[in-house]
Amino acid sequence: MIGVWERVWEEFIPFLSHPAELRKVMYTTNAIESLNARFRHAVNRRGHFPTEQAAMKVLFLCIKRKQKNRSNPTGKIVGWGQILNALVVAYGDRVTNAVK
Repeated sequence: MIGVWERVWEEFIPFLSHPAELRKVMYTTNAIESLNARFRHAVNRRGHFPTEQAAMKVLFLCIKRKQKNRSNPTGKIVGWGQILNALVVAYGDRVTNAVK
């Protein structure tokens, strides 16, 4: 186990420089897995699509449709305000352009 840590230590150090809020988003894949599950469910329910555009429309509508128990398509991310603030501080110009 110590050998594994020693081999990846240089790659791990930059991860620790991020605020705790960002680190949690980076290592947690729950939101992504939730959205992928919704995509799989939508695609499996329909079977096949006549065109790529038809498939993209279904996935788009899947994202836009809010679930009864969810405030956003990927699920509720606790502390999103703090995470967004940390992203703005760390990656200011990129985040503000994306939010606009």
